[in-house]
Amino acid sequence: MSRLIVISNRVSRPTKAGNQGGLAVALAQALRESRGIWVGWSGETTDSFTGHIGFAEDDGVKTATIDLEEQDVDEYYNGYANKTLWPLFHFRIDLAEYARDFEGGYNRVNRRFADTATPLIEPEDIIWVHDYHMIPLGQMLRDKGLKNRMGFFLHIPWPPTRLLVSLPHHTKLVSSLFAYDVVGFHTEEWLESFRHYVEKEMGGRVDGDFVTVGDRTIQAVACPIGINAQQFVEAADSETAQKMYHLVRASLQDRALIVGVDRLDYSKGLEERFGGFARFLRDHPEHHRNVVLTQIAPPSRGEVESYQQIRATLDSLAGRINGEYSDVDWTPIRYVNQGYPRDELAGIYRAARIGLVTPLRDGMNLVAKEYVAAQDPEDPGVLILSRFAGAAIQLKDALLINPYSPEEMSDAITRALAMPLDERLRRWRSMMDSVESQDISWWRQCFTGRLMAVDRNKTPPEPAPAQG
Repeated sequence: MSRLIVISNRVSRPTKAGNQGGLAVALAQALRESRGIWVGWSGETTDSFTGHIGFAEDDGVKTATIDLEEQDVDEYYNGYANKTLWPLFHFRIDLAEYARDFEGGYNRVNRRFADTATPLIEPEDIIWVHDYHMIPLGQMLRDKGLKNRMGFFLHIPWPPTRLLVSLPHHTKLVSSLFAYDVVGFHTEEWLESFRHYVEKEMGGRVDGDFVTVGDRTIQAVACPIGINAQQFVEAADSETAQKMYHLVRASLQDRALIVGVDRLDYSKGLEERFGGFARFLRDHPEHHRNVVLTQIAPPSRGEVESYQQIRATLDSLAGRINGEYSDVDWTPIRYVNQGYPRDELAGIYRAARIGLVTPLRDGMNLVAKEYVAAQDPEDPGVLILSRFAGAAIQLKDALLINPYSPEEMSDAITRALAMPLDERLRRWRSMMDSVESQDISWWRQCFTGRLMAVDRNKTPPEPAPAQG
């Protein structure tokens, strides 16, 4: 079996506590099976980049990490990745910042990753690069003479062509994807947006899964990521989850719980979610004192100004709504700025009558799938899900809403609270079948199966010349 070399912005080392995210668990399993290596940034900074590689092995997974300079972090990570690509790819062109320093830092750090990874890679290794931080890395590895089978997976949406063309040197960035053999997206929508760009802006052609520009043909596929469904079911039944379940239920005093779990990010629609819940409270005074919204939102990217603004806005909104509707023994919104381990989250999910997952735009959204997997099979809750999350394609039996509409959100909450058991069971069973059949292992095998089938003896030609 060929070794798998995973390259991503950050490396998640396995822990005995088992509280890693689903992606980390899936990749760790593949790395163990193939004796592979996970290459990425350590999360630490250094005064001067030396190229030193920190090697470690945790629970059978080998990792190789580098430290970056403060300037690297500012320009590559906080800058181009999270101030330019992230907002643009989430359709927030109004928040995207375009700066030459950002793009320069992004390319510099990708070259540093290429320099770091190349000596570790053997001719038969399979290389799997992850996410928007690393788009040009494949071309940089090809420039160093690597002819390995190489794949790239994008974990966020791919924007429409009319938005992507606002990015300086957009064609150069997209052209670099043609250095890979297989490029993956979560949904057909994101894949179709990629194909449209290639056809309209690069003069490429599409033939099924194959996309050609010049003399270079790659496979571009939709392969939705899942969760480790069985592991999450077991987590929901664990002693830790049961303790959290009873703690939450006792604090509610028989009130219905609505739960949201999201990283503090403008793409998650938290401001709109609070507004929709406020509309529900305004329209349905009969439900006052009978329902509580708990929003768990751990802070992220605190160095980026737009994220500081989000936190301030949500603090203000939660205070205003609670001030208007609270009573001495009831607070309608519990707003929590911290994260919880997976098994505790599973207990919180199970305690909730409604899972409120309403991103404005999301590549997939695994919280929706986690909520489904954590439910009591005999008395499941109801998932309210944004139409603009990738997960909506698979979880069609959720109550699908437009997150921008407070009226739709209010109506969905009302419907979910009143939904009879037989309908809840039918909807949950359908969604759970999807969560179980297309789980994290299915996703990994879906992508790596394509990559392993690539003809390793065929020398990849040079990508098409960059334009724009």
